[in-house]
Amino acid sequence: VAREIIHAGLTDEEFIRNATTGYEEFVEFVEPWTLEHTEEVTGVPAEAIRELAHGYATAATAQICWTLGITEHHTGVDNVQSLCNLALLTGHVGRWGSGLVPLRGQNNVQGGGDMGALPNKLTGFQDVEDDEVRARFEAAWGCEIPPANGWNLTQMFEAMERDELRAIYCIGENPADSEANVKHARAMLERLDVLVVQDVFMTRTAQMADVVLPAALGWAESDGTATNSERRVQRMRAAVSPPGQARQEIGIINDLAALMGDDRWGNPTAEELWEELRTVSPMHGGMSWERLEAEGGLQWPCPTEDHPGSPFLHGRLWERPVGGRLAPFSCVEDSPPLDLLTEEFPLRLTTVRALDSYNTGVQTSRYASPIRTGEALEISVADAADLGVVAGERVRVSSRRGAIEMTIGIDRELAVGLCHTTFHFPELADVNQITSDAVDPKSGTAEFKAAAIRIERLDGNDRLDVDHRVGAGA
Repeated sequence: VAREIIHAGLTDEEFIRNATTGYEEFVEFVEPWTLEHTEEVTGVPAEAIRELAHGYATAATAQICWTLGITEHHTGVDNVQSLCNLALLTGHVGRWGSGLVPLRGQNNVQGGGDMGALPNKLTGFQDVEDDEVRARFEAAWGCEIPPANGWNLTQMFEAMERDELRAIYCIGENPADSEANVKHARAMLERLDVLVVQDVFMTRTAQMADVVLPAALGWAESDGTATNSERRVQRMRAAVSPPGQARQEIGIINDLAALMGDDRWGNPTAEELWEELRTVSPMHGGMSWERLEAEGGLQWPCPTEDHPGSPFLHGRLWERPVGGRLAPFSCVEDSPPLDLLTEEFPLRLTTVRALDSYNTGVQTSRYASPIRTGEALEISVADAADLGVVAGERVRVSSRRGAIEMTIGIDRELAVGLCHTTFHFPELADVNQITSDAVDPKSGTAEFKAAAIRIERLDGNDRLDVDHRVGAGA
């Protein structure tokens, strides 16, 4: 796409000249990727690529939106950088109506990152290894912060295998169902000396725990904030009280700290914690609790109380001269999925989400839905004919990591050789036993979207009396 934009003369030369670096190297790098070569590699028709390139480049405004289909690969970061290249070529960034939009899978994924739930960042995406930043947090918190980056989730499981990580405090996560190559993940969790799980339901991970701390449901039973995909921080308000022994997570963590010897926390409220946050995170500095309440939410960065918030990012790239550093083009090599297709494993499996279900099904499997689908393995019409299987038939699905039984569905829109299923129903189809645990070394994300599998008929099996409509999982 980038090469076609360049060869068609559709680049924004003024923007490239003033706001970017590395353009000449990038032009040389993409030169081999003709429309014909790209069609041969990807299977996407050359004319479709050309149409996309011209439509995107000539649009008055254009956005590129993506989800986990881009990032859950061993090249996830490279994939995102490739999309950024297109925006830099055309100037579709840093102005109203144009931009790069990573759509989050849950309502507060953005907020989790903002708050510092990343191994290399403190609140407000500030680097853990920056001495000046760390000193500011240490002064506010009255403690010493380790100067080295922590482990991401993949690195944690690697550390468990080396017996370097012996205890886990797991809050609102179900890795015993959600991890790729989940049999290995479960084995690592079993190795721990101590596993503490804090959650709203008794997940499979909680069932493995030494201690379970029942928590309030964030979106219905707690006060606080959530931050959505457009960086808008909004107030969350408790509608009901948590049931039974479930407690507010702030209170649980506060009491745990006291039991471990630090009783200085003082039982802070959500508002008090937010006001403290503003003192250490410049991008939240102008978002007082009162403003969030009165204005219905604000978009960061919002550094001062008279700042209106930022409806879009990177407007600085249109300043002359550019405010801050220039935006770099990235030369990223094509790298196919690491779980290779072979005669033994000839089909490509990718995981998807169904409309009415959520992650591993913990929160959605407890109610009925008239549109619930997704437990089937959806395959193409041609592959169904080649395998001699029909919708509703039980089959064995194998990868290099294991095998499970699944029910066949047929999706008329699927390309030959491609299969998909959800991960919402691990009790019916434990799909993550067969997903690929190849990892992006830059992000630590597993390659959920590209496993190599084999489908085999079962001896003497009958069709199930269930509704697996053609295209139901699409």
